[in-house]
Amino acid sequence: MKSRIVEQLGQTDIILPDLVAQGLRANDRAKLRMSALQAAMQHAHHRDVPAADLSAECRSAGVDAVAIQALVSGARSGAGGMIEAPGLGRLGEALTEDVATMIKAVHAADGSLGKAAEARLAAITAALPLGQGELADSDVARLTAVGDDGADSLHRLVMDLHKALNGLAVQCADEVVAGAHTYGLVPDDKPIIAAFMGGLERTRALKFDHPGLDTTVIRAGSRLVIQNDIGTTDAHVLLVSVEGLDVTITHTDVHQPRAQFFVNLLDAFPVHWSGIREQKAAGLAKGAAFYLVTGRYQAETAERRNGLLEAVGANLVFLIDWNKARKALRKLMSNGDAVRVLAFAARSGIGHRAFLELGGADLVALAIRHAAPGRIGFGEDLGSVLGREATREFLQTALRLATEALRHGRSARSVRDALEADLVRRVERNESALLAIIVRQLGLARDIAAGVAVEVADRQFHRSDTSGNALRAKHIEEKADAIAVEARSAMARTHASPVILNLVDTVESTIDELEQAAFLASLVPRELDPALLAPLRELAATAIAGTEAAICGVEAAAGLADGESADSDDALAATGRLVDLEHAADIAERAATSLALMGDFDCKTALSVIELARALERATDLLAAIGHQLHAHVMADLSN
Repeated sequence: MKSRIVEQLGQTDIILPDLVAQGLRANDRAKLRMSALQAAMQHAHHRDVPAADLSAECRSAGVDAVAIQALVSGARSGAGGMIEAPGLGRLGEALTEDVATMIKAVHAADGSLGKAAEARLAAITAALPLGQGELADSDVARLTAVGDDGADSLHRLVMDLHKALNGLAVQCADEVVAGAHTYGLVPDDKPIIAAFMGGLERTRALKFDHPGLDTTVIRAGSRLVIQNDIGTTDAHVLLVSVEGLDVTITHTDVHQPRAQFFVNLLDAFPVHWSGIREQKAAGLAKGAAFYLVTGRYQAETAERRNGLLEAVGANLVFLIDWNKARKALRKLMSNGDAVRVLAFAARSGIGHRAFLELGGADLVALAIRHAAPGRIGFGEDLGSVLGREATREFLQTALRLATEALRHGRSARSVRDALEADLVRRVERNESALLAIIVRQLGLARDIAAGVAVEVADRQFHRSDTSGNALRAKHIEEKADAIAVEARSAMARTHASPVILNLVDTVESTIDELEQAAFLASLVPRELDPALLAPLRELAATAIAGTEAAICGVEAAAGLADGESADSDDALAATGRLVDLEHAADIAERAATSLALMGDFDCKTALSVIELARALERATDLLAAIGHQLHAHVMADLSN
């Protein structure tokens, strides 16, 4: 009666906060009842599928869960496409009352807006039999849809009223607690609000200039209801209901993956989550749907309850523009890895908003253009160049650098410079891995050269049995060919520098010459003049020393990515050693040729010695070419 008198006197401001609180509670009930209508329609047409369980939502909204569940599970398709369900008429009447309660609060603040809402409700209820025990499919659609065609519906009216009530709730707040607009609190509420807002304020700065994260808290009977708008999307809302030690989290989102991402961020707490359910609301999101997930947590202590509330508040900032960040990262890596990078950024307190503000994928593209021109194309999957794990680490670094830059007022250029340096190091490490393949090749080359030395030693000691080195060398050469194919494939994927590709080709040619030398060594007569053996022994030893020097040089070059000057010194020393060995091999080859042609030897002996010496000398020529290529690689690295 007092309220009616106050309204009659036109002093509705006095009771407006209470009306707003009632309207917001009615909004929760109205949305729950519309969800029940949709669930009943779905179950009526798909009896083989278990009925949706709305008990958690009922508890949160303060609606009788038993009656709602009986309505949903008892829904049947009737004649003429009608849906019948126990309590359907009562639900329609209650739904109309809820909307009327919302209108009452809006009308108290703005008479013209309230009258317009009353007219809309009257038109909707006149066209739809809400108080009857059956509804047509089309009636349910007209009640719950929010189409782009401009047609009115009960759902659209509820949404408009909810937005108006949210604005009124801010205006009517009688206290600001830790940054939250609050109404009707009791003393025990403030530590709860402080926990939620403490988490929110800890990470709020990571949204930078993006709007959002405004929080309203209302005491609604035995429940404390915390609402956060998160960002600017209409259907992206968080509601947290706290009743004693029980916490109910309701999250609506237009992106199902983002809703799941939010759930995963709270995995440190044993929250019992409902499945993510699709709710029809054309016009709110692509595909005419948004997604709803509800979680319930029964805490053992107030500290654990407040810990969850703090975690919820702290993680909201990581939902702002989440899908935009995921799409930006997907230009550079797989979708799954993009989500992993965003999860790392959230759990590390980095976030992704700074990355987007500084250009997102374009920021990385500019760094690639300067650091690795011709190596990585725009939009190309970085994993094919750097490897999957290194790519995740690189993009995690990009998000971290962007956040640090905006926090400290540094420019996007500083971030690009740092990213370029990081990318160069990673490409160099990748080249180091390719050089390791070349080391494997050279190790096989040394095995063949050592086999040739054994063949020559057999002649020195007049051994009559063959060692089988020629056949063994052939098998090694085939293995080396397979490694070369592997190396070229890896280099094609990673757009390796031409120098490294030339090294693979040159080492492969070296192995071919050494394998030929092993074949020729097997043809040299068993009884050989010691004068001819001397230069052949020297050539074989020189070939072994050349492969070892090349291995040392390539290993040193592989260490250049770590920035050690000693590695460049060792690589350059190896190139000099290879040139010296090539000169020594030239002298030994000429000595062997001179002795074979000038001595009194049969044709077979002279020809086999000359061909063996030439094959070994050609191998050392190629090893010297490896030295020159290493020299170019090292000097190019030092000039960067």
